[in-house]
Amino acid sequence: MAGTNRHIGIAAVLALVVAPGAPARADFRLCNNSSARVSVALAYTNGTGWVSEGWWNIKISHCETLLRGPLAAQYYYVYAMDERGGEWKGKAFMCTRDREFRIEGRDNCFVRGYDRSGFFEVDTGKDARNWTVQLTDPGPPH
Repeated sequence: MAGTNRHIGIAAVLALVVAPGAPARADFRLCNNSSARVSVALAYTNGTGWVSEGWWNIKISHCETLLRGPLAAQYYYVYAMDERGGEWKGKAFMCTRDREFRIEGRDNCFVRGYDRSGFFEVDTGKDARNWTVQLTDPGPPH
């Protein structure tokens, strides 16, 4: 949006979601609790190297499973943007592209023909089997 300084910082509430009495699930999920549809990219280490992939388009008040199965790492990285130009980003740079992607490695993004985006870190803890990230709109500026 020209002329506006609309920047959404990391206004994400991170929560471990376990429903009592529900069957055990083991997934990495993201819920869009913001006021606009979001496009989401995820990055993680697969044991041999870095992988970044996207885009999941998540409607307002909906959740999407980004990875299925027990979590294999403690740290995951998320980048999201909404249709109004807002972003949820951080300082962990990974390779991305404009259309659907799955990219091995995080180095030399531009040289390899990719974009470079700053992802925010999600620490799921050492023993978490599943995790849900809640994206929310930021509060009023202070």
